Amino acid sequence: MPVQPTRSKSIPAPASGIDALPFTPSLVKTVFRDVTSMHVSRPAACAAASVVRTVLTEIVDGCRRAAAEQARTKLLPADLVSSLYRNVEVTVGAKWYDHSPTFKGLNGVTYDAEGAIVPAPRRSQSRKPSAMAGAHRFEAETKKLLRSQGVTAVPALVRDLDGLASNFLTDLARDAVMVVREGGVKWYGTVALVLPGEPTPPPFLKESIPALYSRTGDAQTVGRDDILAATTIQLFGDIRQQALTEAHEATRSTSAV
Repeated sequence: MPVQPTRSKSIPAPASGIDALPFTPSLVKTVFRDVTSMHVSRPAACAAASVVRTVLTEIVDGCRRAAAEQARTKLLPADLVSSLYRNVEVTVGAKWYDHSPTFKGLNGVTYDAEGAIVPAPRRSQSRKPSAMAGAHRFEAETKKLLRSQGVTAVPALVRDLDGLASNFLTDLARDAVMVVREGGVKWYGTVALVLPGEPTPPPFLKESIPALYSRTGDAQTVGRDDILAATTIQLFGDIRQQALTEAHEATRSTSAV
């Protein structure tokens, strides 16, 4: 019998770069349109998508470990609380925590300067687009990321991950716009985590602090480097370096348009 030719499409190549991003550049640009009228280049959108993927993957990984300790295969909102408690580097999208039912009652009571209790924020009735109103846009992408990690989650957890992604990406967009308007990063901070009773770590050497970012590009376009600069503002520690490295890899072959 004649040998049948093999079909190259029968075994798809592993996804890489932009094809591996569950948060697509078009979705990223939709979020940016809620924040600014500036043009967002394709490499910038791809970089932002990569950063969101990196952070949410790390959060989901923490959820998986928490569920495994209880011999569960489906992720619950309690696993998210555990994931964030164990790794403060991935505590992002801060505005979502007051909005999410999962975190109600966990954040404690807030008092104002005169000692009066500050009521919990209510849902805004404004027509102005916000990260809260747009959180549902991330459901399909969040489920895609969960599947890629070999896990499933209850709807409440999917919603929480939606909200964190939406708020984090919105914050990232705002910082990127600030970088464009101010011509770069004018300040830089470091955070040192110290447990009670432990000695304070020595101050960082000047050489260990990354150089401030000064941009020279179009003042009406958010570029890839603006996203990377915004990432240094939003994240810290190991997750920041991982996000920057993966964003560089994801945008290596993207066009500049």
